[in-house]
Amino acid sequence: MAGHRARRATGAVLTAVLATVLAGCSDDTGASSPASKAASALESAGARATDAISSIAAQASEAIASATAEAGRRLDEVKDGIDVKDDVRLEAPATDADGRTTVGFTVRNTADSAKSFAVQVVFRDSGGKLLDTVVVTVSDVAADASGTGTARSTHKLSGEVKAEVGKALRY
Repeated sequence: MAGHRARRATGAVLTAVLATVLAGCSDDTGASSPASKAASALESAGARATDAISSIAAQASEAIASATAEAGRRLDEVKDGIDVKDDVRLEAPATDADGRTTVGFTVRNTADSAKSFAVQVVFRDSGGKLLDTVVVTVSDVAADASGTGTARSTHKLSGEVKAEVGKALRY
């Protein structure tokens, strides 16, 4: 998403420079005036593009921080949970109709009675950078049975997205 905005900002910069050069050629007689106007327009447009990219990056960081905090709160609500990360199997990430990343998963209840699960799914880019995290609850999975769930990112993620189990609690 940020890449699309950066490309649009670059297009806007080039358009502004071209318009300034063409306007400068038609109404100024000085040889350096069109170049000076173009340089000024480029500097101004570049500053606006840099500000826009910084704003997008800040919004993405805030979204990740918010999702991480929410996931932590949801996991903290689980009382007497047992770590069962090894009992969770993730499917390959996919993109839904809204452009959000989804990951189906299966949890295996190895207990002798029905249990519920809180599964944290962490979304990362190909370099391992955190993109998002969510917690999904799968309730009342029968003893020695499996339950399924789907984790959905809190916002649109771009590029290659990998998913992993952050935590999984059976309670």
